[in-house]
Amino acid sequence: MNTSFFGELLQTISERGRDLLDLARPRRGDAAARSEDLAQLCEDLLSGRGEASGVALAREILNRYSDLTTGPRIAFFEALAGNFGPDHDRLAEAVAAWQQNPTDETAAVLHEAAEPRRQSLFRRLNLAPGGTAALVKMREQLLDALDHREDLSAVDADFVHLFSSWFNRGFLVLRKIDWSTPAIVLEKIIRYEAVHAIRDWDDLRTRIDPRDRACYAFFHPALVDEPLIFVEVALCKDIPGAIAPILAAKREPVDPTKATTAAFYSISNCQRGLAGVSFGHFLIKQVVEEITREYAKLSTFVTLSPVPNFAKWLTHERQSESSTALSPDDTAALALLDDPAWAADPAKATAVQEPLLRAAAYYFLRARNEHGAPVDAVARFHLGNGARLERLDFLGDASDKALRQSHGLMVNYRYELDHIEENHEAYAEDRTVVAANAIKKLVRAPQREPVTVGG
Repeated sequence: MNTSFFGELLQTISERGRDLLDLARPRRGDAAARSEDLAQLCEDLLSGRGEASGVALAREILNRYSDLTTGPRIAFFEALAGNFGPDHDRLAEAVAAWQQNPTDETAAVLHEAAEPRRQSLFRRLNLAPGGTAALVKMREQLLDALDHREDLSAVDADFVHLFSSWFNRGFLVLRKIDWSTPAIVLEKIIRYEAVHAIRDWDDLRTRIDPRDRACYAFFHPALVDEPLIFVEVALCKDIPGAIAPILAAKREPVDPTKATTAAFYSISNCQRGLAGVSFGHFLIKQVVEEITREYAKLSTFVTLSPVPNFAKWLTHERQSESSTALSPDDTAALALLDDPAWAADPAKATAVQEPLLRAAAYYFLRARNEHGAPVDAVARFHLGNGARLERLDFLGDASDKALRQSHGLMVNYRYELDHIEENHEAYAEDRTVVAANAIKKLVRAPQREPVTVGG
């Protein structure tokens, strides 16, 4: 109710303010004129206006931006990067003042002068009706441009800086998603599911309606009926090692009062424009709190996670003559992976299992990216949130997609409530991968024949 009232109030202010402005639109066919005019309107917005006219102008800017095609949109981002950074003259004066008299007051002036004008612009645009949603969409389109325009990264950094404040935990609302949730939200859950596609409404119902299944999502007051991130939960008697029994339409339900394990088997970020703004660790921790209030016997909290880049990494290692991850025997055994039907052949699956798990243990414990962090993005997420690498699940997902991406491998990360902070600190400080001993024992130095150089 309060959010709706505030939105209607902004709408009213915007409508009244528009009457005070002369906002003739440029010709739709003139792309350059549209981009230049939009940048000028942004300058006008920053120059300072009354509340009503400022909100109306912000609304007009966002409306015109939404009309832009790709070329003019890139030109607008270029204007944001080139013309809306810090005021260099003002910044130089503030630096000189602080150097001459380094006080809290001159430091505050310096801090304000160093802030890019883009941030003030985005704050003012956010006052328009629907401004937050429009800016999230704008950033999503900026991310598309960043794939080949690194010079726009400063604009992206300002979006992330502001979104991290606007979408901090204090503003987020946790809601349980069930069959009584409005259809508009349920439709978005189906659309946004990024890990295990939801086929239809019946499939959705099997995931959220039974007593041993649950789904929770974070919402933000400025994005009505738009989930930010959601997690699907299965209540189990033991740690699950495969996804098929969890997703099966016909299965024997678990009595939730007798369940000991809550398995988070799908976590989906819904708003690409909020990439880099982390909600997941808050979501998992709060879901644990919520679900244990209802089911006191739950004591084990794990994920059942995909490993989407493992197959690509393993292919590289198999082709490398100097791989430290694979022994010659393991490399030879893993040649069976080249047979598309290997997983359906019990003999081949058995031959592949041990070398594949040894390679996976190395992948998680030792393989690093250019920043010294684990190469696996899902691992970085859960380890950074304080989880422990608990178990590797051979053929945990035998779907065609999983066989292509991970040779069917899945992983359990375990959240032990008494050790989350300790694990998080170990990862944050040294990129330490906290793992179960059974996984550590799988990693051993491969026995390769010595290589003679120079004959």
